[in-house]
Amino acid sequence: AASAPKPLPSSGPKSLREMPHPLATSSSEEMGPALTPSPDLLLPRSIADKDLSLPNGTPVDTSSPASSSSLLNRLQLDDDLDVETRDLFVSVDDPKKHVCTMETYITYRVTTKTTRAEFDLPEYSVRRRYQDFDWLRNKLEESQPTHLIPPLPEKFVVKGVVDRFSEEFVETRRKALDKFLKRITDHPVLSFNEHFNVFLTAKDLNAYKKQGMALLSKMGESVKYVTGGYKLRSRPLEFAAIGDYLDTFSLKLGTIDRIAQRIIKEQLEYLVELREYGPVYSTWGGLEVELSEPLEGVSACIGNCCTALEELSEDMTEDFLPVLREYILYAESMKNVLKKRDQVQAEYEAKLEAVALKREDRPKVPTDVEKCQDRVECFNADLKADTERWQNNKRQDFRQLLMGMADKNIQYYEKVCVT
Repeated sequence: AASAPKPLPSSGPKSLREMPHPLATSSSEEMGPALTPSPDLLLPRSIADKDLSLPNGTPVDTSSPASSSSLLNRLQLDDDLDVETRDLFVSVDDPKKHVCTMETYITYRVTTKTTRAEFDLPEYSVRRRYQDFDWLRNKLEESQPTHLIPPLPEKFVVKGVVDRFSEEFVETRRKALDKFLKRITDHPVLSFNEHFNVFLTAKDLNAYKKQGMALLSKMGESVKYVTGGYKLRSRPLEFAAIGDYLDTFSLKLGTIDRIAQRIIKEQLEYLVELREYGPVYSTWGGLEVELSEPLEGVSACIGNCCTALEELSEDMTEDFLPVLREYILYAESMKNVLKKRDQVQAEYEAKLEAVALKREDRPKVPTDVEKCQDRVECFNADLKADTERWQNNKRQDFRQLLMGMADKNIQYYEKVCVT
């Protein structure tokens, strides 16, 4: 049977005020009345302080786990339990390189399994390239302007720095594209979008691409062609708080991203030196018979350090940096939705002023003003609900990411320590 889209719950002012900062750690103190984080990033209440329960109502022990691995396993268990209620599964895999006369590009296999009545078949398998994913995202922005659309990984890479056809780059992009589709699949509104259905099922996507703007919704048109020249008086406090939060969030994540890249660069430079350093002791041991054993031991120790450092650098490059960049792009996407909301509110305010200037005796508000007010309320409800969803995803993603990286660093030092 078809599963109707579930309405997004409104977070309300209280939920918005309780948004924790993404870089926060545990604290028993409650958040203050304002959402805007301080410059020093005061630490709000941890999610671990909240009462949690599984979908079946069973309480979840939120005490601190003995290790980060047990926490990661618990988070994975929650994901597995949610599988029972889902009716749409999408995955991206099997990247293939295509060499043509005019261009060379990579395609990915997109596999869909579903029980929804909107789909003619229970399973689909199509191949898509990056520009197809970009088309989908643009269509979602046009047809669902009130919702937060997940970001795509950046298309362009710096020439000479990253080979976009290397196995490492292709795999990193595949993971990002897979996460992009899974975030849409998990959304109770976006997952029912007609363009998403076409993307997952159409063998030839080019025919749909040629339709251009024909399928734009009325909401999309109204947002794109709002009254220009009218300046919004002020955002409501809760949305102003979201904007301030996103500014600080982007700034701090950008700083962490730059420092992390610099650390990785220095690690790789150190790794090059270690690889030259170790064999020197082995060669020396061949010349000094009496010192052969300790020199070989030093050489082997340096070799172990090389292996451990290489693994740590790969983990940071493949797991840590992509999450940081995704959420930097996510913040920009949310800022764009805020701007669209402001445009609709500005249009509404302009229409109200125009009605007031006419000084008409009739008390009834014109229909176009009422429709504009409905759009503002729709934007507010959708944006608050998507903000709450984004915060929930972010808390889980960063908690899992940081605990995982702590595990990786512990493993690194266990490998390089000499007992």
